[in-house]
Amino acid sequence: MTSHLPFRHGLGRRALLACAVAIAVAGCSIPAKLNRPPVRDDVPLAGLDTGHRAGWPDAAWWKQYNDPQLDQLIELATKDSPDIAQAKSRVDSAQQNIRAATAQAGLSVNGSAQVERQRLSETGLIPPKFLGFTWYNQGDIGVQAQYDFDWWGKKRNTIEAAVDQAHAAEAQHSAAALAIQSNVADTYFGWLADQSRIALAKQGVQTAEQLEQIAQLRVKQGVDRPDTVQSAKAQTASARQMLVSIESSARIRQAVLASLCGVAPSQLPPLQPRPLPEVTTGLPDNAGVDLIARRPDIAASLWQVESALRQTDVARAEFFPDVSISAMAGLSSIDLDKMFSAGSRVFGLTPAIHLPIFTGGLLEANYGVSKAQLGAAVAQYNSTILSAARDVSTQSLTADQIQNRRKEQAREIAANQQLLANAQSRAQRGVSDRRETLSAQAQLLQQQDNDVSLQAQALSTDISLIKALGGGYRASLPEQASSDRPSSPLNLSGDAPNERH
Repeated sequence: MTSHLPFRHGLGRRALLACAVAIAVAGCSIPAKLNRPPVRDDVPLAGLDTGHRAGWPDAAWWKQYNDPQLDQLIELATKDSPDIAQAKSRVDSAQQNIRAATAQAGLSVNGSAQVERQRLSETGLIPPKFLGFTWYNQGDIGVQAQYDFDWWGKKRNTIEAAVDQAHAAEAQHSAAALAIQSNVADTYFGWLADQSRIALAKQGVQTAEQLEQIAQLRVKQGVDRPDTVQSAKAQTASARQMLVSIESSARIRQAVLASLCGVAPSQLPPLQPRPLPEVTTGLPDNAGVDLIARRPDIAASLWQVESALRQTDVARAEFFPDVSISAMAGLSSIDLDKMFSAGSRVFGLTPAIHLPIFTGGLLEANYGVSKAQLGAAVAQYNSTILSAARDVSTQSLTADQIQNRRKEQAREIAANQQLLANAQSRAQRGVSDRRETLSAQAQLLQQQDNDVSLQAQALSTDISLIKALGGGYRASLPEQASSDRPSSPLNLSGDAPNERH
């Protein structure tokens, strides 16, 4: 079936000429295309004097502690975490935005069918008496197709900006999961440390009570003054207060664990006290360079910069004319009995050019907003880089400091153990009474409590350092330079010297 379309060769040439003239006229006010902003490709960690860590953290980094209880808690916490669910919803929303942007960039085809019954006015332009009827039926069936030519990349860059946002949302989802995992591990090891300290504190209470009994006996026998008993009672009360404080801390940590896991404290898996694991300190090789792709917050910020840059291209494309073509084919008749006859066929082909001539500064304002948003994204990225450097430096140096303190603490414990052994030896020979042995034992218990606290700090710092190193995250980052975006300084306050199409 053939038909005569309203699009002639002459009309096509005139349309192209009009498009060329429109672009030439509008080109006077079209801003130049922004270059890719320069961003750091490393985290400033040069000169940081720390130990060496063998490799980067694994994705399941908590398994290095070989604790089945911790594995169970993290699995429970990440399964139904509201924070992770919220981050996942942002990923899903970003993916749907990609689908929406892609759908708008393609060919659109719509079908329609309608039947209208209408009465003609007897005093209208054409009175019914001349037509021979007052009522008539109008039937229309058709298919309309439209395609917008994306010569200036507006739709392409809209899609790419949506893809970049999806990458950023995925990185933020990983950051949320890492935050939950590290909080669970830190709280759990704090609870284990409390259990060890509770056992030591109970021994301390028993030692203080024995010293108090000896003091009472000596005062009763008139050997010491009554103040000796009061001093011993104060020491006992202090030991009991310490025990109560640590037991309260353990209960609080258990409640926090339940909250992190999204269950009631009674629904937590049964937890048994166990020794705290040992940790190693140091940073992986090339930490300053590789950290860009290892930290999810840095990756998310970099994708936000990429998306903002694409949005400036979208805003710039608004200055160019929109060129589209639409076509229509169908059937139309005021006699429904003849609807499907050959004479009822209708066709149409409409090329169109829409050129913004006067918008009251709206296009310039939108373009200015997109440049400001790009500047904000770059500033956020730089802030994230500096925050990451500060985080890694602080945690690694703190880990080294705690390790050195633990070495000195071990020497102090060894010295107190020797003092206790000497006191016990003298008591067995009858050279001294039990007070010297009990005092040495109390001092040793205090040093052992300090050692447990230091080991708990070492674990907490190790977890914080693992989080600072990205916790096993590995990103696929956007290229820092490409043929269409050469690496050059970004001019956010004005137009670039050369326009790129």
